[in-house]
Amino acid sequence: MEGSWSGSEGGDEDVERLSDGGDKPAEGDAEGVWSPDIEQSFQEALAIYPPCGRRKIILSDEGKMYGRNELIARYIKLRTGKTRTRKQVSSHIQVLARKKVREIQAAIKVGEQSVKDKALQSMASMSSAQIVSATAIHNKLGLRPAFPTGLWQGMLSAGQAGSSQDVKPFVQQAYAIQPAVTSAITSLEAATAPPSVPAWQGRSIGTSKLRLLHFSAFLEHQREADSYNKHLFVQIGQSTHTHSEPLLEPVDVRQIYDKFPEKKGGLKELYANGPAHAFFLIKFWADLSCNVQDESGAFYGVSSQYESPDNMTITCSTKVCSFGKQVVEKVETEYARFENGRFVYRISRSPMCEYMINFIHKLKHLPEKYMMNSVLENFTILLVVTNRDTQETLLCLACVFEVSNSEHGAQHTIYRLLKE
Repeated sequence: MEGSWSGSEGGDEDVERLSDGGDKPAEGDAEGVWSPDIEQSFQEALAIYPPCGRRKIILSDEGKMYGRNELIARYIKLRTGKTRTRKQVSSHIQVLARKKVREIQAAIKVGEQSVKDKALQSMASMSSAQIVSATAIHNKLGLRPAFPTGLWQGMLSAGQAGSSQDVKPFVQQAYAIQPAVTSAITSLEAATAPPSVPAWQGRSIGTSKLRLLHFSAFLEHQREADSYNKHLFVQIGQSTHTHSEPLLEPVDVRQIYDKFPEKKGGLKELYANGPAHAFFLIKFWADLSCNVQDESGAFYGVSSQYESPDNMTITCSTKVCSFGKQVVEKVETEYARFENGRFVYRISRSPMCEYMINFIHKLKHLPEKYMMNSVLENFTILLVVTNRDTQETLLCLACVFEVSNSEHGAQHTIYRLLKE
């Protein structure tokens, strides 16, 4: 394996930060129509806050309890500066629920009548909030939601009945769906799924040419001669998938263009050259609950593993970006090893660059988690794997970050990137 870091070790950029705040609402606007900006914020809030019936949702930072419609109205106010009341939100949800039912009815006409009847019977027992928020049903039917659940979620915790347990959104079902609806539509999908496609394809990072099996960034301390303590900042492990699982949720690649370089070799140019099915977005919740004070015997590294049916030489580029500008890049070349009928590519214990090590140290010195997340809003990593000989893009992984709660450890969610 060959590889070296190149670029600046300082990433200061004089770039104006995006603000969630807005101008004050115009006079009389509170009773206005649902304009595109308000509708967009409304759809974002639906994806962030799960239906919870009469239960309340606790915001970790504030410790206050809100009803779901109150949170949606609050979110709209924060995003657009325009006021929508809890009752207006409730009314809008009911209107959209009726529209959603009609769309779902039309979508499942292609299935068997018994499947359709069972699904519609189950939907009849769902609340308007559940119908509008049931992104999983839309995924099963191929109807894409307006916004991916989980991607833009902040520090939200759902209060369970009789409990104030702090549950993070990435380990929690984002909405309630009646089991009968899920099973009915799953059976429809199973009946039409092509058996020749492996279950992992479309449900994990990979294409027919190259698949990611493992990725991790870690800190390792040597305690004694043969004793090591390893802390994982982020990790993607190999999982077993089935055809009954939903496919990866899509995200429009244009939503994240500004977070990555726009010059030659940037995300926009890469996506334009394709192939589109090789592009993925990974939202990492990084585990920073480690001691970085003791640097004796410390090693910061990155490991990854890929497999392919083809024997080729791959080039792996890792671009660390701040405010959408490339700060440093590492390019590594890896050759195939034939194992168990597949060609395997391993990049083991690749040293982390000084910029990343210093960045982690600076994050750790921030006193509050929300401050860390504010910094991470402008920090991204672009991983690009190409065929060295043909220059074809095999995989492109756009990575964005937040800080994980230490009790949960490192977490991640994978999305596929598309342009609608």
